[in-house]
Amino acid sequence: MQDLKHKVALVTGASTGIGAAVATAFAAQGMRVAVHYNSSADAAAQVVDAITASGGQAFALQADVRDTAAIRRAVQDVHARWGGIDVLVNNAGGLVQRVPIAEMPDALFDEVLHLNARSVLAFCREVVPLMRAKGQGGSIINVSSVAARHGGGPGAYLYAGAKGFVSTATRGLAKELALENIRVNAVAPGVIQTPFHDRFSTPQMLESFRATIPMGRIGEPDECVGAFLYLASTQLSGYVTGQILEVNGGQYMP
Repeated sequence: MQDLKHKVALVTGASTGIGAAVATAFAAQGMRVAVHYNSSADAAAQVVDAITASGGQAFALQADVRDTAAIRRAVQDVHARWGGIDVLVNNAGGLVQRVPIAEMPDALFDEVLHLNARSVLAFCREVVPLMRAKGQGGSIINVSSVAARHGGGPGAYLYAGAKGFVSTATRGLAKELALENIRVNAVAPGVIQTPFHDRFSTPQMLESFRATIPMGRIGEPDECVGAFLYLASTQLSGYVTGQILEVNGGQYMP
């Protein structure tokens, strides 16, 4: 995809899992990639090292996405280094904790919504003016989840609700920014083998999830990459905005 070459991408939550796979794939297309992380500095460094060893351009930057000032600094760092941002991937997020509704503390609601929903809008708020100033449009790719469609696994309703917010906000932002050629879409992964499930899902849970997938297996991070490349490329998806691309092995078919 020649139209991606030399473009600048900021991928949040890019130290492991889907984010790392996307950052690596973008760099392989000749993009310059900012690899964002919060606490996984060593893992982020490994992603950057792998990219640079293959002749790509990347650097790691740290920010707690629950901190608005940190988000602003991170975006400014990318702009200072490479003169703008053409593609923003809002991948950072997490389940935080599975909890029955009768035991849900208010603080958990605030944390899950802040981490998964408000952070997406905060990054968009900082990046959209840069895309406008450059005058060449851009692509924002948010990460939703199959949980936004079916409510998530046991005790994950907060996460599912936050991802539902992301899907709906994606459509609203797409309408707002369409005339400026800033396309806003989302990728909604299904059950993907990442540190997310290593932390929050037992083997028994994963087996129950697998049983609901028509393809009969759990996905891998690299199997999500094509959706992000498609949505990042104006050549491939220049007339696509406000869409939620489902990557779930057939677990949910809208």
